[in-house]
Amino acid sequence: MRRTVALLSIALALAAVPAAAQERPIAFTGARLLPITSPPIENGVLVVQGGKIVAVGPAGSVRIPNDAEVHDVSGRVIMPGLVDTHSHIADASGGDRSAPMHPDVRVLDAINPLDNGIQKAQAGGITTANIMPGSGLLMSGQTAYVKLRDGRTIYDLLYCKDVLTEVCGGMKMANGTNPIGSSPSPGTRAKSAAIVRNKFIQAQEYREKIRRANGDPSKMPARDLEMEALVEVLEGKRVVHFHTHRHDDILTAIRLQKEFGFRLVLQHASEAYRVANEIAKAGVPVSTIILDSPGGKLETMDFSNANGAALEKAGVLVGFHTDDGITDSRFFLRSAAFAVRYGMSREAALYALTMAGAKMLGLEDRIGSLERGKDADFIILSGDPLSTYTRVLQTWVEGVKVFDLNDPRDYLYAVGGRGAGVVAAFHHEGMEGH
Repeated sequence: MRRTVALLSIALALAAVPAAAQERPIAFTGARLLPITSPPIENGVLVVQGGKIVAVGPAGSVRIPNDAEVHDVSGRVIMPGLVDTHSHIADASGGDRSAPMHPDVRVLDAINPLDNGIQKAQAGGITTANIMPGSGLLMSGQTAYVKLRDGRTIYDLLYCKDVLTEVCGGMKMANGTNPIGSSPSPGTRAKSAAIVRNKFIQAQEYREKIRRANGDPSKMPARDLEMEALVEVLEGKRVVHFHTHRHDDILTAIRLQKEFGFRLVLQHASEAYRVANEIAKAGVPVSTIILDSPGGKLETMDFSNANGAALEKAGVLVGFHTDDGITDSRFFLRSAAFAVRYGMSREAALYALTMAGAKMLGLEDRIGSLERGKDADFIILSGDPLSTYTRVLQTWVEGVKVFDLNDPRDYLYAVGGRGAGVVAAFHHEGMEGH
């Protein structure tokens, strides 16, 4: 009996130890490391454990644990996982035409975590995405910041732990031709801005009523989901991701930001090069898209792939996005190469794929660079990230491999073909097969 009790106590004690503490460290040796926030490291060593980076540096300066699983990746390049600041994967949807603004709508309630777009994004080296509702409304709803793990439910992907008490993303807004339409949508750009201003004024008044109530339930205003979300925007807890294209629409978005003081990221900003200095003066970051076949709506007619170079020169924080499927997530890496071809510096272009996006989502303490203590999100490339011949060989999220080009199932998602549209494509232990 005493022996049984003792063994049971040991078992319970072991069960109480966090899984991360039992995880075997993994070391990657011989690769060229691109930390992003520091110079490249030739013949580098990257050690990860418990979902975090525990060491990074040149060979000889990093101690590899005796029990580490060692991967020799000589001749390869390792860089942080890519951050897509504007994506529409996973069947995401938002508000409808019942009103021009839907701040209460949460895209997380519409995300399909089994969508094959997630596997394709992993194949492109994307490890974090800002999944958005569309831009057909002035405000289509709340975005979701997701980590592209292999998961069964939305809770496996979200950065936040509690969807009821935490902010799980930003707020999608738009101006220009997209949100202008039949009633109740506005018919002009001027009316679009007026509707937005009125809604934010209502939110300011709602916030003031809460302040005056001072915790007294009898004095609190009736709960209003729209106002609650907009108060989060006003208080800087929720970043506004603003779809905008023309130079005049860009400045309208900045005027709204100045008036109400919310945190702003300009998305697309097709004519940003025309007002780059004004954007820089406002201190607003821009997430732009790189296109290999421009076209589409009239307001993007003067789009330029030189946006990145112009914004970098002006001193603006520049990031990239896919707007998947405008740019297929599998080809996100080449955004940096196109931008460099059009005059952006190599350093800024790689920063735009990683650290800039992390900052725009407020996640720079966790992702965006290869630094000790950050999440072990990284990709292994066959060569230089700006080369047209380079392929994403592996994608790792929090120390777990979620894509391997050598796996025939993953290869299918990387290149397409029969079966690439199959849902729920998981290959790691404990999940269904492809």
